[in-house]
Amino acid sequence: MDWGNIIAGSLQQGLGPTAVIYALAAIGLNVTFGYTGLLNFGQAGFMAIGGYALASFVTTWGLPFWLGIVAGLFFTVVLAFLLGIPTLRLRADYLAIVTIAAAEIIRQTLGSVTLLDYFGGQDGLNNFQTTFRNLNPFPGGLDLGFVSWSRYDFWLLFSGWVLVLLGCLGVFLLMRAPWGRVLKGIREDENAVRSLGKNVYAYKLQSLIIGGLFGAVAGFYIALQHSNMNPSWVATDTTFFAYTVLLLGGAARVLGPVVGSIVFWFLITFLDLIFSALTRGDDPFMPTWLMDGQQASLMRLIFMGLALMLLMIYRPQGIFGDRKELAIDAR
Repeated sequence: MDWGNIIAGSLQQGLGPTAVIYALAAIGLNVTFGYTGLLNFGQAGFMAIGGYALASFVTTWGLPFWLGIVAGLFFTVVLAFLLGIPTLRLRADYLAIVTIAAAEIIRQTLGSVTLLDYFGGQDGLNNFQTTFRNLNPFPGGLDLGFVSWSRYDFWLLFSGWVLVLLGCLGVFLLMRAPWGRVLKGIREDENAVRSLGKNVYAYKLQSLIIGGLFGAVAGFYIALQHSNMNPSWVATDTTFFAYTVLLLGGAARVLGPVVGSIVFWFLITFLDLIFSALTRGDDPFMPTWLMDGQQASLMRLIFMGLALMLLMIYRPQGIFGDRKELAIDAR
């Protein structure tokens, strides 16, 4: 077993563009769930809106790249209004039901045969990343000896982590401001906040919009990373992975999503490479009656699920979190 390649591959994923995408998505969930206590299970829907707006504006309608970015952010705000207006006056679980359903409706609609000419169906859309690729200031990729990225991936990596750090800084400043303190008050006891004359509904809607905008930016990077935008990139498990990242790092902690994303993608890749190595070759270390190569790819999810169960039992606040931050009044 080549431990050097296993560690290098794990680091490549733990620090790479995929980790950037889920860090951005988890920062959005941190605002809505971690700080406000809103159960938004539709982050994948906001990511789909962002990614498809960018891809379709450039590929289908031949419009400028930056107009696609603006459109993605605008439609994300519209979606947040459509989801929030009928649900945010109700209990938190109503928002959870509506958002997870809306995300799946959006995914199935964008991938439908009826809209094939506009959104590419299940194959998705391509050839929209030229402008972003031309902005790349680096003459080559990054090679650290034990891990390397291509020129395009390094540009994704660099620009993505810059946005992640700017997002964390923005969240830090917002949560130290009076607006952020109101969000935390809503999470703890919204009736008490309401009794002080604050418009709880408006604050919840603002939180949902900001969280959705981070999801849209993550959607842009999904499309740019794969140079393709199709429904499989924004399935329901995308939201669940983002929640896993958030809970692993620690909800209501500024750097929780960043650390959670790095650790999550390092570990899940590490487990995948370990089990693949154990079942590879004519004389594998793992007997075929116990596990074959096809089953090995599922073991990472089984072990990760078990690890998350233990995490929620013994340290539900995550790596940096505070147990009190998860005491949400879901009314």
